[in-house]
Formats: sequence, structure tokens, C-alpha cells
Amino acid sequence: MGEVTAEYTLRKDGKIAVLNSCRKKNGSLSQARGTAKIADATTNSKLKVTFFWPFYGNYWIVDLPSDYSYAIVGEPQRKYLWILSRTPKMDPVLYESLLLKVEQIGYDPEKLIKTPQSGAS
Repeated sequence: MGEVTAEYTLRKDGKIAVLNSCRKKNGSLSQARGTAKIADATTNSKLKVTFFWPFYGNYWIVDLPSDYSYAIVGEPQRKYLWILSRTPKMDPVLYESLLLKVEQIGYDPEKLIKTPQSGAS
């Protein structure tokens, strides 16, 4: 598994289109389309996301720098966590600091799976 992307696009109705893609080992592309809605209008940092309506999951942005170069997204029970980067390659020092940060806020960094991306070394 590799070439993983997550695309979020604001729709005219105020909801967010979600497209998760993954290139499988055999080269085929697997995609999941979903919809997100803002669950906390005060901060815009909490989303409710569905890929199988009517079931929604909590996607909380727990860290986001001012330049939007990465985002850490988790959920309140700390079962799920993603470190998303705008580029296929993330500075290794930054990545290690993010692993420490997620551990400090109660997530298990050992459960993260770093997927290979083209353009990354």
C-alpha cells in the first residue's frame, strides 16, 4: 500500500467533500468518497465525517501550523490518528517532534503506519 492521499474540498452547501485514495500493491487505485460537516463552528477544528451514511466519525484537528503544511487529525477516544502533510516528504525532525506531541496528548504513536509516497525519500 502506498500513494495515500486525503482531499478535502469545500462544497457550495457548506459541507466538505472528502476523497481518500490509496494505490494498492498491484497498482490499482482504491478510493473512498465521503462528506464532512463542521461540528464546532467556533473553531472549525472538529468535523463529523461519513463514508457510510448515516454513520459519522469524529475527525478533530488537534494540531495545525499557521502555514497549513501539515495537520494532525484524531478523534476523542484516541482510537484513530493521522498525520497529514501537504507534501509527500516531511522533514524527519518535524515528524519525530510530531510523534512526541501526539504521545503527549494521549495517542499511541506506535500505532501510526507511515505509508510510502512518490517523491519522498
